[in-house]
Amino acid sequence: MSQSSTAYRTHTCGELRIEHVGQTVTISGFLENIREVGSNLAFLVLRDFYGVTQAVIETEEMLATVKGINKESTLAVTGVVRERDSKNPKLPTGDIEVVPTKIEVLGRCRHNELPFQISRSREADESLRLRYRYLDLRNPEVKDNIVLRSQVVAALRQAMQEQGFMEITTPILTASSPEGARDYLVPSRKHPGKFYALPQAPQQFKQLLMASGFDKYFQIAPCFRDEDARGDRSPGEFYQLDMEMAFAGQEDVFAVLEDVLPPIFAKYGKYDAASAAPFLRIPYAEAMEKYGTDKPDLRIDLTVQDATALLSSCGFEPFSGNTVKAVVVSDFEGTRKQIDKLCADVEVQAGNKVYWFRMDENGELVGGIAKFLQENKQAVIDALGLKPGFFVGLSAGKKGAAQKTAGVLLKMLGAFCPNHMKKEQYAFCWIVDFPMYELGEESGELEFCHNPFSMPNGGLEILKRAAAGEVDPLAITAQQYDIVCNGVELSSGAVRNHDPEIMLEAFQLVRLGENDVKSKFPAMYNAFTYGAPPHAGVAPGVDRMVMLLSGEETIREIIPFPMNKNAQDLMMGAPGTVEQKQLDELNIACTAQEEAPAE
Repeated sequence: MSQSSTAYRTHTCGELRIEHVGQTVTISGFLENIREVGSNLAFLVLRDFYGVTQAVIETEEMLATVKGINKESTLAVTGVVRERDSKNPKLPTGDIEVVPTKIEVLGRCRHNELPFQISRSREADESLRLRYRYLDLRNPEVKDNIVLRSQVVAALRQAMQEQGFMEITTPILTASSPEGARDYLVPSRKHPGKFYALPQAPQQFKQLLMASGFDKYFQIAPCFRDEDARGDRSPGEFYQLDMEMAFAGQEDVFAVLEDVLPPIFAKYGKYDAASAAPFLRIPYAEAMEKYGTDKPDLRIDLTVQDATALLSSCGFEPFSGNTVKAVVVSDFEGTRKQIDKLCADVEVQAGNKVYWFRMDENGELVGGIAKFLQENKQAVIDALGLKPGFFVGLSAGKKGAAQKTAGVLLKMLGAFCPNHMKKEQYAFCWIVDFPMYELGEESGELEFCHNPFSMPNGGLEILKRAAAGEVDPLAITAQQYDIVCNGVELSSGAVRNHDPEIMLEAFQLVRLGENDVKSKFPAMYNAFTYGAPPHAGVAPGVDRMVMLLSGEETIREIIPFPMNKNAQDLMMGAPGTVEQKQLDELNIACTAQEEAPAE
């Protein structure tokens, strides 16, 4: 902030330097602390958005002015800048202090006790932090995450515009659409019994923009899904860098993000190294075999090996007739107690047991299930490439379960063994060729695996062959892709199915006929019948990106006003009850009420 005469401040609390000595200034901010050192001496620390400045009170009259003012009150301090005798090299303003001639209370804090100490708010209980989020955000550490978010969004917007993309906003009130998660519904007052839905994503609108002749679209789009919270997912709403390109395929989309993301991650991230283009492309099936997940953390140099032929008949009952996966770790230094904890942690996360053995300094297989391996000891050593000091973690079960358990094991071993994880970098990859279809866990019937609007590899022909029974629908892959960074999925994207004939055939396999498609997606289906260009897009999550850049473990730390894990806004009291008059206007009757107050 440049020097200017205003009612409240001529400078910010982070601006004053040695060259300002002798000037009369006014600074305003929150009273962070006041320390009295006698009857006429006190040190007052004032904090605003930009930093902190110390003021020194040297008269009884001025000290009487500030006595009784609670911390976090907002003050305006007018005084003369002077050089400090005891400088503080840790502060940008540490060379100077202000000697007040006037102190004015602008906003009084009427609470003698704060819910938590502002500078240590991150140590407080999360529910308390969220209830008093406006105080939590006064903590510079918390505030810095929100500043980072603003900087990243601005950088993304600039980068996309430089790539020739046009920012277009799409509707918030729209129609309910089956996109994989629960909708948030909004009742219509003018149309009793009918509902709008908040968009889970601008998916259909951005495809309609392509059909409308717009070439490159993007927006920092709000999305709404009634989902349970996770560490990397906030309930309710989130934001994504939504983009779509006409007359484009998979590699065109990849080229844009490979140009946009690395500089932003390198500039704003906790680590200054990010993958250079082109990012590694890994087919989904290969990712599951090699890493046990479709979200591999490529900072870890471990991989999963198939040990089914080697170990399924070793006599260990959990391996018999099952798929067996192994993660081999060299130079492993964990104790038995640490191994037991590692195995327990994997079981909690994966829902399946893990097993282990190791090779000691004498070349013997010891610990865990080693006794079952002695008859074929050399075959095991040769097949897994074992040497003294090696550790082997194992999973078993049906193929999918064994893969996923091995994936959790690999990730935890990487975190446990620093020599196997180059942590301080951003490692990107693309996961490609996702399955088009899967068997539903509840229905047991064929369902879309991810986005139903993706173009199948093989086009119309492969779908017709599947309908005729010549091809297993589960073997069909889609031109669908995820971008992954450090084990976190940032986004799904796809080359879109822009041909109505292919669309109908794709939906036919999941028992939805032409009338179903026309009724569920009327605008998009009709638009495509007027000739739509091939198009493709992707939508990296802004919240997840900022979480990675800041090094935070939970996404709530980088959202200004997040909900808690139960989708409650403790500060505003949402969700809450409304007056009966409002319900009557909307033709709504409540059939259930929450029995107990939310915590």
